[in-house]
Amino acid sequence: MTSWQIVRLFAGTFILVSLLLGVPGSPLFVSQWWLAFTAFVGANLLQSSLTKWCPLEIILRRFGVRAGC
Repeated sequence: MTSWQIVRLFAGTFILVSLLLGVPGSPLFVSQWWLAFTAFVGANLLQSSLTKWCPLEIILRRFGVRAGC
């Protein structure tokens, strides 16, 4: 797996889990504050698409994951 595939996997997982934890009526609801985390992940995806700089990709490279295309 390349670093970009892992970044997308993390982002998708974080968004889905935070929605489950933050939307009232979901079986795993904890607090609506989890929706702020969803917004943070979305904002990070937006900024990384514009700047081509992603903190998670830097962390993954340090762990030896090969760079994406």
